[in-house]
Amino acid sequence: MPFQHLLAAYDGSEQSKMALDKAVDLVRSTPGSRLSVVHVYHFPSLVVGEAMIAAPVSGELDGMSEAERLLEEAKARAASLPNTTTALLQGDTALAVLDYAEKHGADLIVIGSRGLGRLGELFLGSVSHYVVQHAKVPVLVIKRE
Repeated sequence: MPFQHLLAAYDGSEQSKMALDKAVDLVRSTPGSRLSVVHVYHFPSLVVGEAMIAAPVSGELDGMSEAERLLEEAKARAASLPNTTTALLQGDTALAVLDYAEKHGADLIVIGSRGLGRLGELFLGSVSHYVVQHAKVPVLVIKRE
């Protein structure tokens, strides 16, 4: 049975662009299927002992503007599909993607093998690895050639 609801995670990286393009192609070739595109943003905070230090408000506003810009970019890449929804999520990227997939009934997650996360680059595709290990549905990981 073909996949009916694909979820593409998008962060603006080259691999997430490739993942979104692949998801669009899959939906286009499967009549009746639909696509959800999510972008997850995270406002960093630092916990020291019992104190929590949050990012400055100006940084949060800049981060939110960038997140909205990336989601608009993703919408434009998927504009050829009539049955596409988008969502801007906040929190840990891998957990947010998994939660969205479960709550909205996605039956395939399409994700790039590496994204834009600075710390995540120290680990081998930590977000995609976590999603693959914990997803309850198949995951298609797109690697750069």
